[in-house]
Amino acid sequence: MASEITYAEVKFKNESPTPVVKGLPEKKKPEQHPQKYPLWLPWLISLLLLLVCIALVVVLLVVVPFSHSSDQPSALQQQFSKWECDSAVPQGTERGWTCCPKGWRRFQRSCYFLSLDRMNCAESAQNCTGMGSHLVVITSKAEQEFLYKQKTPSTKRDNIYIGLLKDTVGQWQWADKTPYNGTPTFWRQGEPSDNLDGNCTVMDVVGVTLYIWNNVNPDRMHHRICEAAAVIV
Repeated sequence: MASEITYAEVKFKNESPTPVVKGLPEKKKPEQHPQKYPLWLPWLISLLLLLVCIALVVVLLVVVPFSHSSDQPSALQQQFSKWECDSAVPQGTERGWTCCPKGWRRFQRSCYFLSLDRMNCAESAQNCTGMGSHLVVITSKAEQEFLYKQKTPSTKRDNIYIGLLKDTVGQWQWADKTPYNGTPTFWRQGEPSDNLDGNCTVMDVVGVTLYIWNNVNPDRMHHRICEAAAVIV
């Protein structure tokens, strides 16, 4: 009788466990250092901030006050962009600065421009009007004294047109249409003359007193003084 073959599962104690395959070790990521800025960058930022501050000061002290100095800017304000201001203001005002265009001279509440070139009477009046002003109107002895002192080397030996003009009917009146009533008056002795062509008035700067007005022919070429009201801001 044939013998049966029996199979049995045999485990050996010393059998090695199934090896575990370990993954490759992770590569260590390089440390990221913050990017260093150029050394000059903080200085550039500081300079930009300083420029911004200066611009704000200019806007607050010049542009804003001028934009609020009046509802309608004067003709003088529309003509000039550069101004010189000081803190002397007329009494009774709430604003803090009195301003004139750069190159003009201030006396009390007015700004004055003394020309270096020469024009005839009509051209002088037109030039002043084009700058938002008029030929000077003299209303006091103090103003006459101030203007007399404004002579420069170029005007030392020449006359200066002022705003006292003769109208079509032969009556004197000021350039701002103020009637001339003879006060104040600073005519030179014997003036105004009866010259029918002497329709304009000049200050004769060669004179040594305040009485230096002289009526002249309007075609003569002389310097001029323009006047406009100062801007209070």
